[in-house]
Amino acid sequence: MTDTQDRAQAPTTADGWAEPKATALLVLADGTVIEGFGLGADGEAAGEVCFNTAMTGYEEILTDPSYAGQIITFTFPHIGNVGANDEDIETVNMAAASGVRGVVLKASITDPSNYRSAIHFDAWLKRRGIVGLSGIDTRALTALIREKGMPNAVIAHSPSGTFDIEALKKKAAGLASMDGLDLVPGVTSSQRYPWSETTWVWDEGYGAVGETKHHVVALDYGVKRNILRLLANAGCKVTVVPATASAEEVLALKPDGVFLSNGPGDPAATGEYAVPVIRAVLDKKIPTFGICLGHQMLGLAVGAKTMKMHQGHHGANHPVKDLDTGKVEITSMNHGFAVDEATLPGNARATHISLFDGSNAGISLTDRPAFSVQYHPEASPGPMDSHYLFDRFVELMDKGKAA
Repeated sequence: MTDTQDRAQAPTTADGWAEPKATALLVLADGTVIEGFGLGADGEAAGEVCFNTAMTGYEEILTDPSYAGQIITFTFPHIGNVGANDEDIETVNMAAASGVRGVVLKASITDPSNYRSAIHFDAWLKRRGIVGLSGIDTRALTALIREKGMPNAVIAHSPSGTFDIEALKKKAAGLASMDGLDLVPGVTSSQRYPWSETTWVWDEGYGAVGETKHHVVALDYGVKRNILRLLANAGCKVTVVPATASAEEVLALKPDGVFLSNGPGDPAATGEYAVPVIRAVLDKKIPTFGICLGHQMLGLAVGAKTMKMHQGHHGANHPVKDLDTGKVEITSMNHGFAVDEATLPGNARATHISLFDGSNAGISLTDRPAFSVQYHPEASPGPMDSHYLFDRFVELMDKGKAA
């Protein structure tokens, strides 16, 4: 077993006890300083601290563009013990800088123990430019977030253990709130591209789409690879367009359906340019399906409002109730904003709710072929409780063509 934490050497005391010196700090906006041991990239990064309760999928989480601008605290203590590989990366542009600003762990990273591992997790973090910290009481940090909300912070890693703490405190205190931040430009694609890869199959890897039935245009607010794979699995020809694509550009592609992707930041800020495009699509009665930020964008497009959550939903164990069937799905969630259900107009009805706090988790329009969910069906924590949503989207496109 190899301990990959950076531990600056401290002088040995008279009784032979040597206390390791901190090589990483998490400095919160209120001036709280949490000491730990550095891992991943050297340097410092700033963002909003959230906690994630998932026990698996750390690589997918750390490459999910929806986490742009955030420092992720994992509540599960053992992160990195199965290594990392290129197959589990969720961001489409593998060469792009990581949107995640940092990672906080309880335990140090051990050597990988999994046949799919291609690289040590610590080396992977360095390669991705993600600053990490371990060796702290993540339960206490999680409790602080639950009590006070998600704080802004600076995470810093110096192998020598030398820090300008006052400068870090000042930087943390001066960070802008996530409210009003449009982070989509940093994670969306820069140009249009086709997608044909299908989902992973045991001992075969990823496949390629064959004959297609429908053409789906995906608006990329920070889309995840596995969403695109499931659209391809459903027999769709998929064309991904940047978040800034105009309504004319989208409609010129003659889509049978439009997909609104996940993404980071304040939906109201992104909505300044995204909502008019979505409204144009809805006016044409083109089948529309949204996930996560895409769900919030659909809500905004029909006149609802979004709100900042106290601690957000981040994890792979969130129960959601389907109000139409009464069934409960175990879902993966990652969002710090939510659709305010009280502001939904008469042509939008709630279809799903979170059983943790009763917040809205899905809507459907009564006068347009459009629906959306707040959670991530493609993340498969159920594991396939929510895959029916992609079939529902295909059914809407079938009906659209038959009309």
